[in-house]
Amino acid sequence: MKPTAKELNMSVNKDQAKGTLKDLGGKIQEETGKLVGSTGQQVKGLKNQAEGKVQKGVGDLKEAAKKL
Repeated sequence: MKPTAKELNMSVNKDQAKGTLKDLGGKIQEETGKLVGSTGQQVKGLKNQAEGKVQKGVGDLKEAAKKL
């Protein structure tokens, strides 16, 4: 029987998940902008990456606080 994420102490909260997905989406958007030559899409992609990293960081802090 496989151990659960909780048993492995690998829980992921909503902020971590959403932040990771937003970062990934931003990377895709940035690369798409490069392919089609759209500086605007590249900038939006970089913005989404930054927002995703911040949101994931908030989630990481929440998880760290739970362990105190």
